[in-house]
Amino acid sequence: MLAEERRQRILEELERNGSVAVMDLAGRLGVSDMTIRRDLEALAARRLLQKVHGGAVPVRKAATEPHFTHKRRLKQAEKQAIAREALKLIEDGDTVAFSAGTTTWHIAAALKRAGRDLTFITNSTNIALTLQENGWDQIVLSGGIFRTPSDALVGAYADRTLRSLNADILFLGVHGIHPEAGLTTPNIAEAETDRTMVEASRRVVVVGDHSKLGVVALAKIASLSEVDALITDERAPRDMLRKIGDAGVEVIVARL
Repeated sequence: MLAEERRQRILEELERNGSVAVMDLAGRLGVSDMTIRRDLEALAARRLLQKVHGGAVPVRKAATEPHFTHKRRLKQAEKQAIAREALKLIEDGDTVAFSAGTTTWHIAAALKRAGRDLTFITNSTNIALTLQENGWDQIVLSGGIFRTPSDALVGAYADRTLRSLNADILFLGVHGIHPEAGLTTPNIAEAETDRTMVEASRRVVVVGDHSKLGVVALAKIASLSEVDALITDERAPRDMLRKIGDAGVEVIVARL
């Protein structure tokens, strides 16, 4: 079992039971106590749990991921500003891919048909329904296993579908953007599906408000070398934007 998979199992046990013990995890996962302690230290460094004597307990607001309906109401001004910039990158005739997420949902919600010819690919039922409500009809939904709290379709079936498609541009929402760690998300399965979308897209545009910059979550989606552009808001730290730009990423700052 890879370290990332083992740490995801630890987080799942923590969510299910409310606490975890080193000895129990070592026996359940078939590794040494020292390996589990290193895993707990790594997860604690990312603020995904809090270490205590002999195990770990949840960290409020860090170990859990809010539901889509809650996150959609957060930082709406920033997400709407990012959406306005994203619309400028879409050309008539494009096949546009959206990963699941609230910032990508805001882009879809702002897309009005107005005689344009676009095709869409997404692994988000929320985005697919919003596009349909806006009058679009060429929408490919990946299928797969429905995951809460992100309301994303993930897993082998979703990945297989997405791998057979090609997009002109992908708008990718992420949990964290870091100059060295790249793009990350708390869930391993969602990271793999997002990575499949990256590989299937000619241009990759990451969309994330200022709170996502500098954050490192459990599972890696892609390196910054695989990203063409980042759209964020004007509250983003300038030093972080400079480092991301130095990695070869076009940085677009949305004005509020």
